[in-house]
Amino acid sequence: MLLVGAGEVGAKHLAALAEAPGLAVAGIADPDPRTELPPDIPVFASCRAALRAVTPDLVVVAAPPGTALATAREAAQAGAAVLVEKPGTTDPAALVPLPGDGRIFVAFQPHFAPGLDALLAEPPAVVRAEVLLAVRRDPGYFRGWRRTYATAGGVLHQQAIHGLALALRLVPGTVEAVDAEVVHRRGLAETEDRVTAAITLSGGATVHIDARVDHGGPPTHELVLHLADSRRLHVRGRNLEAGLGEITAAPTHETLRRAMYAAVLDAADGRPAHPCLFPLTALRRPLEVIDRVYRDARVVRAAHAAAA
Repeated sequence: MLLVGAGEVGAKHLAALAEAPGLAVAGIADPDPRTELPPDIPVFASCRAALRAVTPDLVVVAAPPGTALATAREAAQAGAAVLVEKPGTTDPAALVPLPGDGRIFVAFQPHFAPGLDALLAEPPAVVRAEVLLAVRRDPGYFRGWRRTYATAGGVLHQQAIHGLALALRLVPGTVEAVDAEVVHRRGLAETEDRVTAAITLSGGATVHIDARVDHGGPPTHELVLHLADSRRLHVRGRNLEAGLGEITAAPTHETLRRAMYAAVLDAADGRPAHPCLFPLTALRRPLEVIDRVYRDARVVRAAHAAAA
């Protein structure tokens, strides 16, 4: 496989790939690697140069949203199966299908958490979904491309998209109404500290979001599903990784990534698609919902007392 992007996220993929059975890293493409790289793997200045030198079965694109989609498409058109880190792009209009897009999948490794394969294979009737995210991102996180909305998107693109994309796979319908608020408090970047939203979909189901990156307590990212039969399903974890199971038994993120790699390669070999795979074409709906939330939201700019 070929890894494109050797920054913070690329390092996570390298850690997972080190123990991935049947997969070997044939090259890394990054003009300015920001993580320590294995000494025996060739490094290329661009994806195009790497694709000329190696013929990967799998390309993992861990690049910023501004370049990730174009890079993923270049690799797919070269014949590889491609896994592109979320959000891939912040522009839903960029997802008009192109040749090769069927070989591209979006990296949502928490969707491979315990129990979610059965949930996605036979979705229950959901009347309300709650996406709950509470983490902390301090000044060191907001550097380079993450500083502006144009290059990174907001909290819904970068942090809450795992839970929101999963919720929207389980709750069909078009957006009929949005009641949302975006709060800027610390002023660490153009993006917000918190976003809350109530989204009403055709058919009457709702999706509620409470996502913040200025939380002082333990990090969590969960999804609560209220079913038509009055049951509740809780997808729990630091980042949904416990799935429908117990938090104490949650698999590691490396384990979830390895399951994701195997599923992409199976799909590329013509086997039935794993229910937890997220095709590139399916990304357009969550991005359109995110756009609608930000477009309709009330914007609150509080004093930047915590910025220091």
